[in-house]
Amino acid sequence: MTHPSLLQFDWPLPRGVRAAFTTRLGGVSAAPCDSFNLATHVDDAPPDVAANRAQLRQLLELPAEPAWLQQVHGNRVVRLEDPRPPVAGGADAAVATGGDRVCAIMVADCLPVLFAARDGKRIGAAHAGWRGLAAGVLENTIEAMGVPGRELTAWLGPTISPAHFEVGAEVRDAFLVPDAGAATHFVPNPRGRWQADLVALARRRLAALDVTHVHGGTWCTYADARRFFSHRRDGKGGRMAALIWFGARTGV
Repeated sequence: MTHPSLLQFDWPLPRGVRAAFTTRLGGVSAAPCDSFNLATHVDDAPPDVAANRAQLRQLLELPAEPAWLQQVHGNRVVRLEDPRPPVAGGADAAVATGGDRVCAIMVADCLPVLFAARDGKRIGAAHAGWRGLAAGVLENTIEAMGVPGRELTAWLGPTISPAHFEVGAEVRDAFLVPDAGAATHFVPNPRGRWQADLVALARRRLAALDVTHVHGGTWCTYADARRFFSHRRDGKGGRMAALIWFGARTGV
């Protein structure tokens, strides 16, 4: 499906699994959340967010309202098939094993990572900003899915690129203390700080888990102001969403 509110991407999904990533285009929200903001925790009018979410559900023909998480930059995972899953509590990943559950992650620079078992029986989504990534959110998501890494396929969505992601030594240390080899993905800059590569750091962690079927990771939220929100670029603004669910069609 070609629509300005949806990012076009190639990810070979198993039969019966669908995925999507939204852009900032085609909604009703006013600046600075213009226009397809899907988050309720930013400075946006609640009726506009509700209208955008309704449009999203109709556009993707979703079987249910996405499980919107209260993301806290941590590593907690919720299983959406659990009775009354605490989707309103602090969590940064969700997994599902069937039914009408829709896993959703909201971002505006952090890295969204979607997972699908290659047999199409399990799905997951993780919010991998640097804090969550360093804390093991990807490892916890895969553990919650209960699928060996070699039997998974993963997709890395739009995130801030190394050219625009300047961090301090404390961020670098959070990765290097458990894995000295992660130093490869931090480049020193003239200001005495570091340019960090979230995509490469995520790929490194996925490889360590034997996840080799990895796609995406080529879009920069900061550099593409027309299509993407970026918290670091704009300060205030909306949020985009990465979604994965079980559906009759493959892909979007």
